[in-house]
Amino acid sequence: MKIKNKLRLGFGFLFLIVLSFGVVAIFYIHEISDSAKVILKNNYESLSFAREMRTVLDENKLPLNNKAIKDFNSQLVLQEHNITEKGEAEATAGLRKAFNILQAPGVLSAAALDNAQYHARAQLRQVELLNMKAIVRKNERAQASVNKATVLLGLVGTFTFLVLFSFSVNFPGFIADPLKKLVDGIREISQKNYNQRLNFSANDEFADVSSAFNEMTDRLKEWENSNLATVLSEKQRIDTIIEQMQDAIIGLNEKDEILFINTVAEEILNLKEKKLVGQNVNKFTGTNDLFKSIIENKTIKSFKIALNGKESYFQLDSREIVIPNLDPKPEDVVSFGSKSVGRVYLLRNITEFKERDEAKTNFIATISHELKTPISSIKMSLKLLQDDRIGPVNAQQMELVEHIKDDSDRLLKITSELLDLSQVETGNIQLNFVLSDPLEIVNYALNSVKFQAEQKGISLQVKAPSSLPKVQVDMEKTAWVLVNFLSNALRYSGEKSKVVIELREKDEQVVFAVRDFGKGIDEQYRERLFERYFQVPTDGQNKSGSGLGLAISKDFIEAQQGVIWVESAIGEGSSFFFSLPSYQEVA
Repeated sequence: MKIKNKLRLGFGFLFLIVLSFGVVAIFYIHEISDSAKVILKNNYESLSFAREMRTVLDENKLPLNNKAIKDFNSQLVLQEHNITEKGEAEATAGLRKAFNILQAPGVLSAAALDNAQYHARAQLRQVELLNMKAIVRKNERAQASVNKATVLLGLVGTFTFLVLFSFSVNFPGFIADPLKKLVDGIREISQKNYNQRLNFSANDEFADVSSAFNEMTDRLKEWENSNLATVLSEKQRIDTIIEQMQDAIIGLNEKDEILFINTVAEEILNLKEKKLVGQNVNKFTGTNDLFKSIIENKTIKSFKIALNGKESYFQLDSREIVIPNLDPKPEDVVSFGSKSVGRVYLLRNITEFKERDEAKTNFIATISHELKTPISSIKMSLKLLQDDRIGPVNAQQMELVEHIKDDSDRLLKITSELLDLSQVETGNIQLNFVLSDPLEIVNYALNSVKFQAEQKGISLQVKAPSSLPKVQVDMEKTAWVLVNFLSNALRYSGEKSKVVIELREKDEQVVFAVRDFGKGIDEQYRERLFERYFQVPTDGQNKSGSGLGLAISKDFIEAQQGVIWVESAIGEGSSFFFSLPSYQEVA
């Protein structure tokens, strides 16, 4: 039988049981209700009529007036139409006879009226007595019906409860037992036990499920066997690729166990004679400082070692291996969509690039040094040409001389920056630290750009507090950075505008700021301003430099434990900042 039909029969049976109990309950409740209605309706009304008539006799003197007669008669008529008990008719007739005497015209004596009233009250007591006995009798009968109904309903309810309890205990087993077997089978499959099978003898949907389940396990077993071979093949291929890499590579799992390491990494770490795969990395980092630094990834980014009798340079890069979190733990308060299963460390061999970089630096230093002498000679010759004592030159010649002079100045500045850059790249920055007044540094820089500002009519304004702490810096190189800021500000400022130089103290630092009110710098270029050779695209009106000034400025400031940055917005101008530690006197 199908599960659907089993459910229909089971719930249909429950419906019939509940319906039968409801019908029995309604029948007895209706019977009790009828008994109660009889008590409340007929006998209670007769008692009410008798009470009203006695009230008329109690509240009025004899002979009765017309209103009293009318009230008494109306209640008596109602009582005459509500006779339900044996003997009640005779008592009501006697009451009518006595009332007729009470309402006769004034021909009776007072004694006769009192006698009639006495008989009327006696008949009223008889009516009340009969109805009270009837109420007691009917109440006993109703109570007996209630007791009978209670017993029968209790029996029926007990039977219904036993049936429902038996049904609730036994019927769910028809559904729950096969489901439990199915769940147990699925759990076994999740543990990769593909030999699990389900067998249901009944001809229902569960038999179809067991058949599909068994077919699924057969397919999974076939897939597991074929997939395992594919995975092993792919693993061998990946291992071969890793082994053939020229860069050193190390892989760890989430337990810090070594998953793979190629020959290059073993040679670099001097671990070639040891079995590494499957071992915990802490076993080797305790005695191998280089391996420890690589794993901690805190102290080195690039390093130089002697490998095969030659100095080699390597750059460290690490990547965390993240996979979807398909089995979050129940005790986790927050479940994440992914989880880390390890980390890969890659040591790129950058020896060739390092050698090229050193060759480039040496070339720049050599060519820059060689260019300075002829450029200086050209400038000297230009100065002589401009001297009237040598001989006059016409306006066109003078204009050409000015152009040559501008280009020579620019070329000399570029060669000087290249020399400074080569000094920075070789790590040979020569710093001459002296205790300096920040305002003196500003004045030194202002004198250098004063003529350039006057040519464009730009006002140079200085804002500084009355007292500032001194700084322990290389005054010449710091002033050079400030001159670079001012030169850029003047270059990109319009004529008749202003450039503001501001000094302030903040968090034991002296902050130098140069603000112009030019076009500003687009956000996409701001992060690259301090990169070497980077130049902000211009509209052709402003001559761009070599792209080295800000890069060298950054190296000079950072070499003095300072910080350099920029703030800018299109249409609002730009502000270049650097901060240097203030000099703290030792108490």
